[in-house]
Formats: sequence, C-alpha cells, structure tokens
Amino acid sequence: MVGKSMLDLEVIPERSLGNEQWEFVLGMPLCQAVHILQRYCRVIKAVQLVYCEQAPLSTDLLLNLTSDGIKLVFDSVTQRLKIIEVYNLAKVKLKYCGKVFASPQTAPTIEQIDQSFGATHPGVYDASQQLFVLNFRGLSFSFPIESKFQPRYAHGLGSLQFPNGASPIVSKMCIYNGNSLPDAKAPPMPVSCFYGSLYLDHLEIVRDVQTGMARGLTLTLMSEASGVAKISELRKHTYECVVQFGNTCQDVLSNLGCPSKIFYKAEDKMKIHSPGAHRLVRSRNSDYFYNYFALGIVRLSVNLCFDST
Repeated sequence: MVGKSMLDLEVIPERSLGNEQWEFVLGMPLCQAVHILQRYCRVIKAVQLVYCEQAPLSTDLLLNLTSDGIKLVFDSVTQRLKIIEVYNLAKVKLKYCGKVFASPQTAPTIEQIDQSFGATHPGVYDASQQLFVLNFRGLSFSFPIESKFQPRYAHGLGSLQFPNGASPIVSKMCIYNGNSLPDAKAPPMPVSCFYGSLYLDHLEIVRDVQTGMARGLTLTLMSEASGVAKISELRKHTYECVVQFGNTCQDVLSNLGCPSKIFYKAEDKMKIHSPGAHRLVRSRNSDYFYNYFALGIVRLSVNLCFDST
C-alpha cells in the first residue's frame, strides 16, 4: 500500500498557507475553503467539521484536516477564516520564502526557527500550559517546555539553555491577522478571493413605516473593480441593491445576477390551508427558489421563492 504523500506548503505570515495549486487565505469564506477540500479530496483526505449545535454563533467553526495536522478556525458569525493552525508539524513540509524549516529531514527547533525567521525579541513563557511562545507579526510558534526548565532569555535565542543541551521542537504554529493571537479577528475578505463573484458585505431588512412589516431586503454587495490587469492592483467595488416582495424574477436577476442553483418544489404542503377544491388537485406548475450561495453562506442563507403562475 502506497503511503499518503506529505503536503508541501508555503507559510506567509499574516496571510496564508498553501502551494501553487491552492491556498487557505485569512479572511476567505468557509464556502471557498470547503470547495478547495472537495476539489483536492485525493490529496487532503480526512476532514472534520466542528461546530456547536446549542450555540452556533458563539463558538468558532473548525475545519480539522486530521491527516495533515492542520486546523482552520472560522469566525462563527462572518464565517471568514480567522486562524490557520498547524498542530502537528511532523505531517507536513513547511517553507518560508522558499526555504524549508519543517520536514522529516529538518526538525523545527528553536534554532531552526531563529535561522529561518530571525527573531528580534524574546519569547514568552506560559507557565499554565508549559509552553514557550515565540511571536512574530501574524505568526507564532509554541514549544513545550516543563516549568522547571523555564528558559532564561539573555542574548538571543541561541543563548537559551535547555536540559541535556536538547532544543525543543515546535508543537504548534499559528497564522493570524495582527500582533496578538488571543486578540486575532478575521480580516475583511481579500479581493483575491472574489474570483468574479458577488459577496455580501451586510444586509438590512426594509420595513413598512406604518405597520413595521418586512417589505424586502437592502443588500450591500462586494465585487472586484473592473479594468484591473494585475493581481497586485485588485480593488473592491461596493454597491447597494434592493430586493422587495413582489419583484419579478427578472428584477431579481437584474439586481443579483444569476443564482448558484435553482430549486423547484416537488410539492406544496401549505396548500392545505388554501380555500377551494383546487388544493386537492396536483398542480402542473411548480414554485421555485433562487439560491445565492456566494451571498448566503457568508452571512445569511438567501432563498428567493417565486410563484410559477
């Protein structure tokens, strides 16, 4: 039996983890990460989705790539990627600026991290977890060290003294936005993740002034700005559109564009509440829904139902 090949990935602090075929980028929506996992299922074979059923909006969403020792942490409300965590560096080959710093042949020791990234300030020892944490902007490394061997930082990482002269090996690496991992938040969605699609920035319910009844939705949408030739020059374009109850399907298509999928109802159980004998006759027509997954999976599931008559 041929063993699973090891992922060969480039680390970009405060941005991404990936290779020439695909990359997980901070701020990317959950749906895009799932699409990558589906497309490369022969390479990334074991994936777990972890969430809280009791309080889904209060706990982060996790995609755990168990065979590769990688965990993707998504904000539960925006469903954008917040933290990329590599919790088993023995299962992947990692590079920075094209140079390997973690692989079966290169152990990610403190000296190796110092050589690859050039630490300019001391690390922090967390006595409660017995971890020595070395922080860079948008990147951190954790080393397991017993409290009785707590290192004394004096003249750079090379001066740290450990038991028996052994250097600890990284147990966890995290990529995040900002200076502090505990305070990390999902950044805005990068324009490089738009791929020509529309995405929802925010949504407001339009209500009748007198009755307070909902009349429709005001959607603030994001897209790539037109006329840009280089990836480095990509810009975001934001605009508003309104979808109201009673709009025709042509109105919706004009505002939101083509849907990701159209769903036709096979039966309508609500007709039992309608007056008249026609409710007992099977309809020859079918109501249908426009599903906009690129809008819905980030903030809200948007399904637009139209009467077939």
